[in-house]
Amino acid sequence: MTFADKYGPWALVTGASKGIGAEFTRQLAARGLNIVLVASHEDALRAQSQAVERRYKVATRVVTLDLSRADIIEQLAPATADIAIGLLVSNAAVSTVGPFLDHSLPYLTRQLDVNSRAGVMLIHHFGGLMAGRGRGGIVLLSSGSAQHGTPFSANYAATKAFNLILAESLWYELRPRGVDVLGLLAGATRTEGWLSNHPKPDRLVPVMDVEPTVAAALRALGRRPSVAPGFVNRLGYIALSSVTRARAIKTLGASMNKMFGPF
Repeated sequence: MTFADKYGPWALVTGASKGIGAEFTRQLAARGLNIVLVASHEDALRAQSQAVERRYKVATRVVTLDLSRADIIEQLAPATADIAIGLLVSNAAVSTVGPFLDHSLPYLTRQLDVNSRAGVMLIHHFGGLMAGRGRGGIVLLSSGSAQHGTPFSANYAATKAFNLILAESLWYELRPRGVDVLGLLAGATRTEGWLSNHPKPDRLVPVMDVEPTVAAALRALGRRPSVAPGFVNRLGYIALSSVTRARAIKTLGASMNKMFGPF
């Protein structure tokens, strides 16, 4: 089967207006999939939709939606009822670096809703439809920060740890039903969100572009439960796993403080 045969005819991508999500729309369209683009910024979303249609000659649909809402399935189900979503990319995330107690409680709970709860609801709905058809794929965005406590990104890292465990568990559960699941442990990636935190250069922290990050995910889908793009990133994860968790957390805290602080 071709990629489009296995995961088409439509993909749904959240956070599709910029960054990794926008790159997923481009690479999936290049593989012949039509795209449902979901994000909260309507102007940017429509611009991305039009650019994808012009370049790749595929169909698109735009759904402007705040993924922190509890009724996202009630909004998305009728918008997609007449098409078959064969691939779900749950990518949208809220991320701001800083001390946990400096963030407001509404911000932290919204981060939980967008980064993790939305993915649970999307996978339950669209994953169920895929399992009923006996084919499909799901990519759930995690992060290298999911593997250890990450000071100054504590809540974000916790949401990504949730996503990683969910993806890897569903990789096993849904395989017999024809649905491939992948957790994407993206490292530092050159996106609008990353740059908005004004990171300082750190030679020990490689920053990848979106193109190889997404390409690695699409290569791994159907082959493994999770993937960490970037050889240097993988070496770093191995190095951190070889020391005590306390030492790993201290190392990450010092690196975060150097790049984004001082805190």
